[in-house]
Amino acid sequence: MPANSQAHASLTDTAPVSQSTFRDAMSSLAAAVNVVTTDGPGGRAGFTATAVCSVTDQPPTLLVCINRSASVYETFIENGLLCVNTLGDSQQDLSNLFGGKTSQQERFACGQWESGVTGAPILDKAKLALDCKITQSVSVGTHDILFCEVMDIRHQSDSDALVYFARRYHHLSGGVPVA
Repeated sequence: MPANSQAHASLTDTAPVSQSTFRDAMSSLAAAVNVVTTDGPGGRAGFTATAVCSVTDQPPTLLVCINRSASVYETFIENGLLCVNTLGDSQQDLSNLFGGKTSQQERFACGQWESGVTGAPILDKAKLALDCKITQSVSVGTHDILFCEVMDIRHQSDSDALVYFARRYHHLSGGVPVA
């Protein structure tokens, strides 16, 4: 039997990774903090997310992960569009608000919002806003992975980034890059 086959055969004897072990490992990955928003026939909604990343630049596509049990899930699916608003270092309170158990009305009462080309709410003074249409959805475990084609981009470079790492917020300066 080839070595590769032996390695795969032994995987069946491996205990599954526990949820707590996986979550602890994921807390070691630094991630940008985003408020993901939507508006349309399903209503206006938003949530805080770090599970966002690029997929391809042809066409410009990113992915956003959303729990199917989230109160905003159906709204995002029905609207079929969203904006990823990447927060700057001064917007931690907004992250907490959109990540908490507050009403959508309370969430959007904070900050200044305008409609993007898709109709999704764009946060004024967001570090980055990626206005998207949802093109595909894939279910994995408890979440859906939303593949989103970027229709418009707004970028501000005058603020430092807000990142989440080791279960805490951190500010990341746009200083000198590591060589």
